Amino acid sequence: MAQSNGRRTSRRAIYIKLRQMVLTLELAPGTALSENELAASLGVSRTPVRESLILLAQEGLVQVFPKIGSFVSRVDPAQVADAQFLREAVELASLEDLPAQLDAAAVEELRGNLERQQRVDLGLEEFFELDEAFHEGLMRLSGHGNAWTTVAAAKGHLDRARRLGLHENVSPAVFAAQHHEIFDAVVSGDVPLARTAMRTHLRAVFSDIERIRAHSPELFATDPSTVPVRRNVVFWE
Repeated sequence: MAQSNGRRTSRRAIYIKLRQMVLTLELAPGTALSENELAASLGVSRTPVRESLILLAQEGLVQVFPKIGSFVSRVDPAQVADAQFLREAVELASLEDLPAQLDAAAVEELRGNLERQQRVDLGLEEFFELDEAFHEGLMRLSGHGNAWTTVAAAKGHLDRARRLGLHENVSPAVFAAQHHEIFDAVVSGDVPLARTAMRTHLRAVFSDIERIRAHSPELFATDPSTVPVRRNVVFWE
């Protein structure tokens, strides 16, 4: 039994690792995936890699084409919009449930998060992690922290689009400023302002997508049924 549990743990770890590589763009949209190469780089057999790719395909993050191979799916604007709709609905609703007396410790944790976002040497992935923690913290402040897990699981395409947007911007300072605006409105008890600021902040990803797609259309899906041709580089025809 212990050995079986160990295998399950290993498989879960491989899935989490590969998912993270896709979400952080280490495996870029359109990348051809080799089970052998991935297994060798991760130091595991092909079986957990194959199982992980199947799970990622179910999430829409990988596409598997029989007799052709597996590819990191390109960012699908339609799936981004769906995830954005879900996220916005949940986060705006949570703001309506903020208690009249905010938890002082939770507020200080959010304040510390915002201070770390101001570091001049902050890397993009570090900022992304702080961004996630900030939004999760706001939901915990309203008593809906457990709902964040559901939101996070549904936004793979959205997270990739957000990371592409971060790479496009010289600095994440504009997003940090938006976080401050939301936080200040929450602390002052101005829920309508907090909702307006949150909505503007969350919808910024759409303008990022259009700007990036203008110069890098190959990163985005057009027809989900399009079959790629596996060559030394990936072509989508």
